[in-house]
Amino acid sequence: MQRQHLLSAGVLVSALLAIVSAPWALGQPWLNVAFKPLATVGLIVLAWPRGRATPVLRRWVLAALVLSLCGDVALLWPQQGFLPGLVSFLLAHLAYLVAFTRVQRLAARAMPFVVYAMVAAAVLALLWPGVPAPLRAPVLAYVACLASMAAQAAVLWRCAPHDAAARRLALGGALFLASDALLATNRFAWPLPAASLWILATYWGAQACIVSWLQAPDRR
Repeated sequence: MQRQHLLSAGVLVSALLAIVSAPWALGQPWLNVAFKPLATVGLIVLAWPRGRATPVLRRWVLAALVLSLCGDVALLWPQQGFLPGLVSFLLAHLAYLVAFTRVQRLAARAMPFVVYAMVAAAVLALLWPGVPAPLRAPVLAYVACLASMAAQAAVLWRCAPHDAAARRLALGGALFLASDALLATNRFAWPLPAASLWILATYWGAQACIVSWLQAPDRR
């Protein structure tokens, strides 16, 4: 337990150092290069001993975290790495979606998919004029995968409304969509004040919620 607390503290410190590396705070890019990947590595280490009773689910969650790490590294180069990062996170969302469908079938509740489809459509409508033509197809595919992942996370909660772990998972899906919507707004629409704070805080909050769900003792 003490080791878990130390690891969690290490993830939190790494995330904070990556966030304040931006020009609006410390203006030290090397902190982002060093600590952004390290925070996600810490989450992988936290996830590693969890979910042993559900090995297939665990493998897909770990795969999603590793793909997220690849995306984190790619996005250290915001221009050259944007498309590789987009593909990495698209695959991460698909891996999470597979993990979540090990618990409930895809769209076992329709309403979360309806809600997230409307949210995704609104985000796309806002950002579409600023998305370069070569990126429109990848962005459209990405948003569809992201919204499906978040909706399926909400499905698990709606199927088990009193399960605290399922509530955290649904929150994780919502935070992931919020993080990516903020990132896309900052890139394609207008610059956000203290962008790294909002984007990265919601991103790591989302990942932490998903890791927390993995350890729930009643998973089958």
